[in-house]
Amino acid sequence: MILEENYTLYNGVHIPKLGLGTWFIDNQDAVQAVKDATKMGYRHIDTAQAYGNESGVGEGIRASNIDREDVFVTTKLAAELKSYKEAVPSIDESLQKLGLDYIDMMIIHSPKPWAKFQESEPYFEGNREAWSALEEAYKAGKLRTIGLSNFGKADIDNILESCTVKPMVNQILAHISNTPKELIEYCKEKNILIEAYSPIGHGELLKNQEIKAIAEKYSVSVPQIGIRYCLQLGLLPLPKTANQKHMKTNADVDFVISNEDMEFLRNMQQIEHYGEASKFPVYSVK
Repeated sequence: MILEENYTLYNGVHIPKLGLGTWFIDNQDAVQAVKDATKMGYRHIDTAQAYGNESGVGEGIRASNIDREDVFVTTKLAAELKSYKEAVPSIDESLQKLGLDYIDMMIIHSPKPWAKFQESEPYFEGNREAWSALEEAYKAGKLRTIGLSNFGKADIDNILESCTVKPMVNQILAHISNTPKELIEYCKEKNILIEAYSPIGHGELLKNQEIKAIAEKYSVSVPQIGIRYCLQLGLLPLPKTANQKHMKTNADVDFVISNEDMEFLRNMQQIEHYGEASKFPVYSVK
């Protein structure tokens, strides 16, 4: 059962292979979503400062009556914090909002502030400063693991050139019809686990007839094919939902996609548009 399986990060920490994403789940609803997910067997919850639901996630974890060490909690340092001076208190603020003694993983949400996401300025110095703050919190035991999100090769290299603790993950947009093969391969070479957010393409995969046909072949849903696809690539999918039924089916992925079908899915034409979600920087297809 996938909910009982883990990846092992390079520092020896185990991270559950499937996580619950909480983007767009408001603070109050996050409490129930986390309670429902943990009751179902989920042991990996992903939030962020930008989601505005850290306190709800923390409350949900406490209400679940599961031993703290049995739940893996990720949050993200806001994309706009590009200085050591800003990042240090922000890490402590996340600890306070979550109501936890430590956070299992904290990652830089984006190499650029969201309002500047499409601009050429790489914010290399700011990212090194933010990373330094994460390293310090990691060494102090406040964070068990640290990582990145939405970082390209040049952004990762910038961190690797100056860090004392290497990134353990890079959380990126990755799904059928948008599989950044070169970046995935590069991260694997550097022993950085890829976490795949929006493994269902923010719902766009549901509209694809070819993917629907493959899902029918395996007697599963399109979301299940999307999640299983990521797992078979060695990625860690983070489907977001507050719906109990979807939580259950998202975790019911103990089937195997054939090599032939994986090859077809891996080489599908890249998605052209994410509909209304295209207004968000991460979904603006380049």
